[in-house]
Amino acid sequence: MFSDENFAGDKKIDFSLFGKIESRAINYLVPRIPRWIGPHHLTLSTLIWSAFIVIFSFLASKYDIRWMWLTSLMIFAQYVTDALDGALGRHRRAGQVRWGFYMDHFLDYVFLCAILIGYSFILPDKFNTLFFLLATFGAFMVNSYLYFAATNKLKIIYLKIGPTEIRLIFIAINTLLIYLHKTYLAKFLPMVLIFTLLGLIYLVYRSQDEIKKIDKENNLDA
Repeated sequence: MFSDENFAGDKKIDFSLFGKIESRAINYLVPRIPRWIGPHHLTLSTLIWSAFIVIFSFLASKYDIRWMWLTSLMIFAQYVTDALDGALGRHRRAGQVRWGFYMDHFLDYVFLCAILIGYSFILPDKFNTLFFLLATFGAFMVNSYLYFAATNKLKIIYLKIGPTEIRLIFIAINTLLIYLHKTYLAKFLPMVLIFTLLGLIYLVYRSQDEIKKIDKENNLDA
């Protein structure tokens, strides 16, 4: 029998740049969500948003780049449902903390894949760079989950940058694609990849150092 008392998968540490504003908005919206919508509905809706992101990005590549406005709308919709599902579960005492942790974070990866697949339609000549970006972003997620397994602390915000800010960056990229066209954006992808890799190296170094200190403290206490 597993106890949820010591499970901290629903307790994120630190606040992002927009964390306090987001928290107030969540507290306002959660009690107003209709009873027929459950936390699991919000979690699984990421599959819908991800599918539409791929579809709209494909349409943007084939017909009109302005389809990316709808891609951005899907990113915003996923942000809303992702922000509310855990809070709604706690508000209603739904008791699906572990399921929510598992599905929520797995679907975050599906969502990321959908966005980068969409960009591969629009920037086909930069497919290799997008593949490496997917691998790098995936490594950030793996680091967070391994850090959680080692410390029981869910840390997904670094230097005040978290999932909310990342989604805003994707929406900004879509806006630039619409107004500046793909040729200009493609030139920046290698630079984005380099900065992302440097950030990952720094993050892994910090994480392993913190875990090493915990091991040392435990050895002294033994």
